[in-house]
Amino acid sequence: MSETDRMRWAALYVLCAGTLMIVLDGSIVTVALPTIASALHFSQTGLSWLVNAYMIAFGGLLLLSGRFGDLIGRKRMFLTGVTTFTAASLLCGLSGSQELLITGRFLQGVGGAMASAVTLGMIVTMFTEHREQAKAIGVFSFVAAAGGSIGVIAGGVLTQAAGWNSIFYINVPIGIAIVALAARLFQPHRGLGSSAGADLLGAFLVTSGLMLLVYTINKAEEHGWGSAHTLGFGTVSIALLAGFVLRQTKASSPLLPLRLFRSRQLWGANVVQILFVAALFGFQFLLALYLQSVNGYSAVETGLAYLPGPIVIAVISLGLSARIMTRFGGRTVLLAGLVSTVAALLLLARLPLHATYAVDVLPAVVLLGVGAGLALPAVIGLAMSGATPSDSGLASGLLNTTQQIGGALGVAALATLASSHAQSLLSDGESATAASTYGYRLAFGVAAGLLIAAFLLTATVLSASKALPPQPSEGGTPSDVTDALASARSSVGEIPQGPDGGTIARADNGGAGQARLERS
Repeated sequence: MSETDRMRWAALYVLCAGTLMIVLDGSIVTVALPTIASALHFSQTGLSWLVNAYMIAFGGLLLLSGRFGDLIGRKRMFLTGVTTFTAASLLCGLSGSQELLITGRFLQGVGGAMASAVTLGMIVTMFTEHREQAKAIGVFSFVAAAGGSIGVIAGGVLTQAAGWNSIFYINVPIGIAIVALAARLFQPHRGLGSSAGADLLGAFLVTSGLMLLVYTINKAEEHGWGSAHTLGFGTVSIALLAGFVLRQTKASSPLLPLRLFRSRQLWGANVVQILFVAALFGFQFLLALYLQSVNGYSAVETGLAYLPGPIVIAVISLGLSARIMTRFGGRTVLLAGLVSTVAALLLLARLPLHATYAVDVLPAVVLLGVGAGLALPAVIGLAMSGATPSDSGLASGLLNTTQQIGGALGVAALATLASSHAQSLLSDGESATAASTYGYRLAFGVAAGLLIAAFLLTATVLSASKALPPQPSEGGTPSDVTDALASARSSVGEIPQGPDGGTIARADNGGAGQARLERS
């Protein structure tokens, strides 16, 4: 291997380390939520802002971050993002109040969006040869999937051994190392220059509208769903989002060109993803609270309780989903994943006051892992099949955004629903344990309802087109490379081919830039 090749692969590992740090952070925080709530006196709905502040900033800024990556250069955007994420992690660890911690989480989301928006685009432009690109994307996909598994264990161990602050402090030395290595290893990318323009007004409208919507849902328990506060702020949030849509019809460089939504496959898959991720994130948030507040699990025990799910997701999404999708088609696989996940949530909707893990929790965790491992690659593949090659970057950015939106709204709505129902039962004389359990059960049941709606939408709107099989390179493609490429395609969408056999390398940057034709 030449020195240039070694540098490129080392750069890939640095990109993967940055992705791992960002992905891992979400699952670490989930396990530590009850400990943080006790230390800083968070209510359950207030606690959901530790998740939502991050996801709203992340999802709301992905599109704009991708555009800025095009303008100022992807290397500079990645370095700025990791630096912001690292500094925000330090702020979170030092926080002694709810407000400061939520602010730190928001800034973590900003940094995460900046780094994540350009990562895949950097990989496909660093590795243009067919076999190398397949291996590189396979490594990246595996790391992204493994982050959740590592996080649930690390979160429990760190929280119990060194306190909740340590889950944020650990990002600081990792982030510093990533920045130092990236500055040395990454090739400069000049970008298009600021004259190409960015839709700052559109970014403000979509981010502020989403944040206000989540705020309104979180405060609905306190003020009432029909109160002037809820209706007023809800109206303003909808007006801001409507303003974003209107802005996209007039902006010279829109963040999200509305022509994308001419594809029924694309918009249908994104709506399904919002519903699926809302239920999935709601499950992750509420089950952690149930296990610790009702069943008395420690942080480490909670992490271990979650572990089978991410392992199943990784095994299916990396080892099986691409082959299954090639044989049965993306829609069939998505429907199967939705059925498995509905079954998992219906099991959780009957949780007893004192659950036995092996009987009441483990089957649901495994079923949910099966469902997510099947459904997530399938819905991404279906969405990407509805995009033209020139819009593949835009479609990828839209998928990233709707994933974060679905997670934020799901956590906000389901946590508020569970808390409201529990408070109502407490006022009727139920014990605190029973009221909390019945609140969680209701929320899990509603989450199952969201997935039933996703199932119906999938069956009626999405087409039954099959995933594209992996394309062999000259002289044949080894089976491990074939599997890696198929897995990558099912995770991030088909890498389309140019008319002369070149690879159209798309920046996974929120869709801001034009697809670039590069010779393989």
